[in-house]
Amino acid sequence: MTTLVRDEAPADIRTVVREEYGKIASQRTAGCCDPSSSPSGSCCGSSDDAIPTHVVQLYETPDVAALPADVTGLSLGCGDPVTLASLEPGQTVLDLGSGGGIDCFLAAKRVGETGRVIGVDMTPQMLERARANKAKLRAENVEFRLGEIEHLPVADGTVDVVISNCVINLSPDKPQVFREAFRALKPGGRLAVSDIVTNGPLPDEIKRSLSAWAGCIAGAWDAGDYTRAIETVGFVDVRLTPVYLDKTVIEDAVEQLDLGSVVDANDEALQKAVFSAKVVARKPG
Repeated sequence: MTTLVRDEAPADIRTVVREEYGKIASQRTAGCCDPSSSPSGSCCGSSDDAIPTHVVQLYETPDVAALPADVTGLSLGCGDPVTLASLEPGQTVLDLGSGGGIDCFLAAKRVGETGRVIGVDMTPQMLERARANKAKLRAENVEFRLGEIEHLPVADGTVDVVISNCVINLSPDKPQVFREAFRALKPGGRLAVSDIVTNGPLPDEIKRSLSAWAGCIAGAWDAGDYTRAIETVGFVDVRLTPVYLDKTVIEDAVEQLDLGSVVDANDEALQKAVFSAKVVARKPG
């Protein structure tokens, strides 16, 4: 049953998200993108013990096929920020909300031995799994740090590219996330994220649902507000490209989140109202 609360505090949202994703890490299931296995529902896909279907569908790179099930089975994303980022050898990459590490390991292959990848996640269980995956893959150019994406444990101006995959929508303070990303980037550095956004406002009942926050829906911002927040902190060349979700994915999310009394999953307007987005931007040089 979806839990509705009034005026939820940021600390409450973070606690619910941390607990839910801790369960995901412990149970070795896919989270944001697996409505059949996420404790609180989801937004975009399903998985199995090999390469989860949603991972095959989301990622454009064949490198994902070489990753073990312990990595792909923890994929929480709604896109492919690594391909979007057009990474180059020798770059330093920062992944916001790195989870089990899938995007970090894909990025590590792109930047090579002379590059470096830093994953930041606030869920200890996810970090434990990610570090175990690092050891298994012998990914020496990857490290994982405990921290919130609103307060990144990274020095100013030390990162070439910031990536993120279906995580910023979970933050109760998105402008602060963008400020932190801007701070961490070197002059001329780039932002490349996949995230869930909306076309217009969501019903208040969804916004007040902590279960929906953990399932990637309630925290989603209108696309225009999202890009304006990025521009406000100083980014330039901001571009957002929509990637619409399959109808069955929306139906699954509505059912899992018990939102049938709030929204109609068959409404064509709803199918265009919540979608994944490819977002890129640049810090002025």
